Amino acid sequence: MASLTGLRRLFHWGPIIALSIIKCVTLMTLYMSNMWWPPNTVGGLLNKFLFLLLSSLTVFNFLMATFTGAGYLELGWKPKDENDTKFLQYCSVCEGYKAPRSHHCRKCNRCVKKMDHHCPWINNCVGWANHAYFTSFLAFAVIGSIQASIILLATVHFGLWSLILCIFSLGLAIGVVIAVGMLLYFQIRAIMRNRTGIEDWILEKANYRREGTSEKFVYPYDLGVKENIFQVLSLTCTPIGDGITWKVRDDCDQYTLTCEQIAQKAEKRARTRVYKIIRPATGSYIPLFSQGFKVCLSPPCTDEPRIKLEVGDTVRVTRWRKHWLFGERESPSSVAINNENTTSKSKSNSISPKRLPRGWFPRRCAVELVQPDDDRGTIQYNEDEEISGSYDQHQESDEHNHVDCQEEKKTK
Repeated sequence: MASLTGLRRLFHWGPIIALSIIKCVTLMTLYMSNMWWPPNTVGGLLNKFLFLLLSSLTVFNFLMATFTGAGYLELGWKPKDENDTKFLQYCSVCEGYKAPRSHHCRKCNRCVKKMDHHCPWINNCVGWANHAYFTSFLAFAVIGSIQASIILLATVHFGLWSLILCIFSLGLAIGVVIAVGMLLYFQIRAIMRNRTGIEDWILEKANYRREGTSEKFVYPYDLGVKENIFQVLSLTCTPIGDGITWKVRDDCDQYTLTCEQIAQKAEKRARTRVYKIIRPATGSYIPLFSQGFKVCLSPPCTDEPRIKLEVGDTVRVTRWRKHWLFGERESPSSVAINNENTTSKSKSNSISPKRLPRGWFPRRCAVELVQPDDDRGTIQYNEDEEISGSYDQHQESDEHNHVDCQEEKKTK
């Protein structure tokens, strides 16, 4: 069943395009190499063997990164010590806690161990189990494309079609060197720092929160360049450890980063603003006919989803752009229900209700609601309409969880 799932991953535009580029460059380079440096000489034979080796290793590591995957956290996962749940976030989709360095991928719809990003080219996440394979794929692709570019540039052409195909393949090879080379640079930098792309963002916010204070956030997984590299790369590309427990600095513990995430979530709740939808949003990435040119020409530079909204819906907005807003949809009729569900969940402060639809929508579709300072649990419309909101219960829950986290860490 696992192999079948892996094969299905190849039937996606990302792997199809990637493998097509590899095949096109490989075949054209081999054809031109026979004219440039015939294999009946020692040098020509070694040149051809080296290129075939690089091409084969590129395909091998690409397939291994695709089929292996990043490694999913088991559904309903929780730490062995129940007291440690207060240091962790709860995933309402997987119905379990997120282990340190784990994050939920909306494309895979699972919590991924040490998630770096979801890569469309392998149609899978890059993380704990396949990080070494993915980095090796990038490295061999770049080196092989450099060799292919040299061969294609130095070849003498004897026909129009060979010239056209050679120029086309040369463009692909140079494109791989530039585009994949940049991605390889970022991956090598991330490995040397022992930080994923998501953790870079968390660390940036952690430093921003402490601006103007003497407090400094210490990233727990930076063990020095040499040790950081050995945490990911090996000759066999097999993953290190179990993807749940990590080696950390002496002045940190397993939950240093997760407690920081909980604190950031609490501040995010405090910044949340509630909007009422006054114009339907289609959920389209290019809403030309419904929203006009200005909205279409300034979309958010992200692959995050757009959500469909109807008049009367309410949305908790957490991010703002000039013409777009990002938030979580919550219809007026469901706010009171979520409010009751939130207060009834006494199992853990970090548990949240089922994930609601969230994404980007045009700013002109909504107006901000007025929230009185003395009653943040009630949302008032300008027309004096009222609905009960669960926003404050979530905020107080996160803040209380953050306080418990800090106090518990001090006692330890």
